[in-house]
Amino acid sequence: MAAGTLYVVATPIGNLGDLSPRAVDTLRRADAICCEDTRHSRPLLAHHGIDRPLVALHEHNEAELAGRLVARLLAGEHLALVSDAGTPLVSDPGYRLVRAARDAGVRVSPLPGPCAAIAALSVAGLPSDRFVFEGFLPAKSAARRARMDALASEPRTLVFYESSHRIDEMLADARAAFGDPRPAAIARELTKLFETVLDGDLATLHERVRADADQRKGEFVVIVAGVGDDADAKLADGRRMYAKLCEHLPPSKAARLAADITGAPRKALYGSD
Repeated sequence: MAAGTLYVVATPIGNLGDLSPRAVDTLRRADAICCEDTRHSRPLLAHHGIDRPLVALHEHNEAELAGRLVARLLAGEHLALVSDAGTPLVSDPGYRLVRAARDAGVRVSPLPGPCAAIAALSVAGLPSDRFVFEGFLPAKSAARRARMDALASEPRTLVFYESSHRIDEMLADARAAFGDPRPAAIARELTKLFETVLDGDLATLHERVRADADQRKGEFVVIVAGVGDDADAKLADGRRMYAKLCEHLPPSKAARLAADITGAPRKALYGSD
């Protein structure tokens, strides 16, 4: 018996009308649909008249279920994989199933569609020819700041996901890591009723979010411009080194050493913590 196909199907990130006709047809024909959360996917499927068996597949059970689902595929069934919103595997479960299917020689076919990161990048007005997708940053501030510090000299545009209960803290850490003047954009609730896209420097954006409670609600994509030129790169390197040296040296000495090593202006470093 010929093996079936695993279809990786992108679903709307908000507007239910964004599910493509091909995706609707594929989901209707699938022997089963693997969903991150069946309770979340049922309304979307019902809206499009799709009534197929659902399998809950999430980060807690994917490793266990992958083998069984591949066995079904090898037996000739066609399965669809969807996430709660957007393109599966982009900060969502599914990698283990796709890897297991490919290792077993099963055909894996993508049905492209909505992706919050790409949608935000398309309207941010920031360089999009080269970018880095970082997904969700660590929840704890120290780990989050460390990750951002490591990205401070990145020349490519940076794309992050963030939740409503951490957006204020995340922007504060972004200002500390990348500097207040760094150009950025915040896309909130894309394709939904209260969609907003704000752009400006990090300091301005952070203050706007702090000043308006509505701008702290929903789901966020935060886009930060990469280091623009050599001077910016030196400053970012200097700030990162200064922060590390301050753990062991007085601020004035730390600034002097960081400036000597990186070529960043000392006055821009001293007191930047």
